[in-house]
Amino acid sequence: MKYKQLGNSGLIVSELCLGTMTFGQGEHFGFQSTIDEKKAAELVDSAIDNGINFFDTADGYGNGQSEIILGKVLNKKRKDVLITTKLSFRTGEQAFNAGVNSKHIIEQCHNSLKNLQTDYLDVLLLHNDDPITPIDETLKALENLVQQGKVRYIGFSNYQAWKAAAMTQRQKDLHYSPFVASQMHYSILNREVEREIIPMSLHYGIGMMVWSPLSSGFLTGKYTRDNPNPKDSRLNNFDLGLFDRELGYTVIDKLTEIAKRHNTTVTAISLSWLLTKKVVSSVIIGVSKTEQLKENLACQEIQLSEKEISEIDELTKLEPKYPATFINLQDPILLNAKTK
Repeated sequence: MKYKQLGNSGLIVSELCLGTMTFGQGEHFGFQSTIDEKKAAELVDSAIDNGINFFDTADGYGNGQSEIILGKVLNKKRKDVLITTKLSFRTGEQAFNAGVNSKHIIEQCHNSLKNLQTDYLDVLLLHNDDPITPIDETLKALENLVQQGKVRYIGFSNYQAWKAAAMTQRQKDLHYSPFVASQMHYSILNREVEREIIPMSLHYGIGMMVWSPLSSGFLTGKYTRDNPNPKDSRLNNFDLGLFDRELGYTVIDKLTEIAKRHNTTVTAISLSWLLTKKVVSSVIIGVSKTEQLKENLACQEIQLSEKEISEIDELTKLEPKYPATFINLQDPILLNAKTK
């Protein structure tokens, strides 16, 4: 296993992070959790045996069961691992049981600590934006938790670049603990974060934890034009519509070609591509079988050539949009100097 800094912090995390959205029995925004405690223990032990020290969950996964199961499984291993959880989605019927207001942040943090059977969280992330709570209120609540020792590092997930930047700058102004991590969707088939989020993150030293790196399983290679809906596959019931399927089939053809050169799988190539990106601190892998975990771990053994990375990049490169189109009209000497 290889390890990286989490953003501009001193925290060292494994390049692969085990996601636990599958732990528990229940539904979260249409996603079905199906892993019981016994199976979860097998997956966690296998991950640790292979060098993974980073585990991701959220207060809403499995209707709260994900945190509870992870807490039980990691109880005697707590000092040997890092745990990330997230909050903001609705957890109760009352109007105030959601968002990133001070009440919800503090109550959900305490609830997560109880569920996870720990007295501190290594990383706490704001799971989604809250359009009504003042930035200063959110940041003060987070800073209080850090100062109390209940949270070590903080970050955000699924935020727009302008708001994440505004919050990060406000932290600096107030001498608060800064965001060091983001959790964003990024894959070969969806590179929208490259427009604004990644440049902002590199500027502020925020490391990215990537969710759904395989585009909900599409980049395993089992989805093809001839078999667009393979049996018992996640996208059959849980499709967030985050990528163009037709382009996806073309990408799979290229990844299959590259995988053959390395005697590996499309899955491993897809994950390896992400790990070449400077902003990426860790890639979250969600598995339900130890065999899937091993297939994901194979990405650690691959060294993609610059030519192969370029081939993949070219297939799914973003078309520039304003203001990028206008920025590209700048003096070519300035532009060339910037890229060196």
